[in-house]
Amino acid sequence: MKMCGIAGYTGKRKAGELLLKSIRNLEYRGYDSVGMCTLSGQGIEVRKGKGKVSEAAPELEFSSLPGTTGIAHTRWGTHGVPSEKNAHPHLSPSGKIAIAHNGIIENYLQLKEELRGADFRSDTDSEVIAHLLEKNYSGSLRDAMLKTMKMLNGTYAVCAICADSGKIVVARNGSPLAIGLGVGENFIGSDVSAFVEHTKKVVYLEDFEIAVLGEDSVEVFDREGRQVSPEVKKIDWSVECAQKQGYKHFMLKEIHEQPRVVRESVSAPFDFEMETRPERIFVVACGTAAYAGLTGKYILEKQAGIPVEVAPASEFRYSNPVIGEKDLFVAISQSGETADTLAALRLAKQKGAKTLGIINVRESTIAREVDSVVYTAAGPEIGVASTKAFLSQLVALYRLSSKLSGKELPLSSLPGKIEQVLLRSKSIRETAKKYFRVYNFLYMGRNFNFPVAMEGALKLKEISYIHAEGYASGEMKHGPLALVCDEVPTVAISPRDSVYPKMVSNIQEILARNGKVLAVATEGDREISGQATDVFEVPETEEELYPFLTVVPLQLFAYHVADLRDCDVDKPRNLAKSVTVE
Repeated sequence: MKMCGIAGYTGKRKAGELLLKSIRNLEYRGYDSVGMCTLSGQGIEVRKGKGKVSEAAPELEFSSLPGTTGIAHTRWGTHGVPSEKNAHPHLSPSGKIAIAHNGIIENYLQLKEELRGADFRSDTDSEVIAHLLEKNYSGSLRDAMLKTMKMLNGTYAVCAICADSGKIVVARNGSPLAIGLGVGENFIGSDVSAFVEHTKKVVYLEDFEIAVLGEDSVEVFDREGRQVSPEVKKIDWSVECAQKQGYKHFMLKEIHEQPRVVRESVSAPFDFEMETRPERIFVVACGTAAYAGLTGKYILEKQAGIPVEVAPASEFRYSNPVIGEKDLFVAISQSGETADTLAALRLAKQKGAKTLGIINVRESTIAREVDSVVYTAAGPEIGVASTKAFLSQLVALYRLSSKLSGKELPLSSLPGKIEQVLLRSKSIRETAKKYFRVYNFLYMGRNFNFPVAMEGALKLKEISYIHAEGYASGEMKHGPLALVCDEVPTVAISPRDSVYPKMVSNIQEILARNGKVLAVATEGDREISGQATDVFEVPETEEELYPFLTVVPLQLFAYHVADLRDCDVDKPRNLAKSVTVE
């Protein structure tokens, strides 16, 4: 199990109806299968099946489940194909205990051997937890969970109920788990979107903590069973932030939120200080956040004059990085839970580096473990393909550069210019109609717009399933030009900046090989418009600020292509919003 959505409820209201809403709100975290179970006078009743919530819920009739205590799950799996038997919740052999799990149990095969003779009904690693809980159960689900936790290697957020009790027991290690505190009721969620419409008071479990929830009580314990006093936080956004508000998809809504996001990110507190200037900066992230980090490298080296290394978080630990006390380690993560980034952070801390997190989710694991944290102002990002988080991460990196260099850039001018790009969405859709049946794209850019080329290609491939690759423009002649033909268009990011003449030459190389060119260009650029097959215009700005503008038409182009192909834009196949295992 990789990235999934867990929900739980105990109170006086009908659990099935509440949990159905919760897993709908969590579905961006996983959507290959879904399930729910509740406690009733008859014991534990389970319903589950293959597919998304919208596909499975009508047939499974979750809302009709009896009882006022229950757990639910929406899955994005790594162990076992999507099917009813592999969907959660999983039952113990007697059917008295049910669990939902997010994470990966690395020693599940060894544990299965130790449980030799047990009847396993699924292909998942998660089912072993239900078996262990029953084996360790002697009247207290809390005690059984404490024993079971010590047997598990890997990552987990586990939510369990038992037919002998009306309470929910949860445990966490490496996978996020939040508890919503109500009046006469309490909630569980992989994140707060599961229950934000019911309560704004939340407790975030720490690693190796467990909690016992009743309708009027929440008790938290450490791994040795000692009770601890958790800190209660307040959620600072409303349920409306996580709704589509008239847009066809969350992704389109989030693209159009970017002027506000940049405006708020520019004015948000920036609490970061270093006693001494860092000798080097390491920027570590995954996916879109890594491309934001690569853009940050350009501005940090240009303005602050500090060497910057950018590494994929999944590779950082294995390169035996030479990092120490005089260096700054910057971890970028929308969720603040990305497992590879978290592991890289912990290594950097072991080596003595100063650490900074650029994080969107408050009180997430990375945010709590870094020395300093800068929260981006993106708000909840529901679409799996990241858009507004990218721009908010850029703002944070540019503000870091200004902090270290004392040089300011006119970031406050950006929201109005982004709005001008968004006004061209309809014309971008018309262009998308020409290309949505194409199967391969090349993207190219130079300098500040090289990372934008990779980000644009990533957006297209992850939501439309079209093969796309981003390259530094000067590298095209070192191999990718072999792919250029009438059937493989090239997106050239070519605003009027210091490398503009080079980009014009690269475009000529494409045209000389009968390639089609879609150019992102500064508005009014007749030279580019006279050469390119199609042009997406952006307002003129400072060279360093073009990535904030050039990425937006690429986001819109990817969105419209995917929509025209009838793809599930917000929940692309095989992907999940946040990856909490390595």
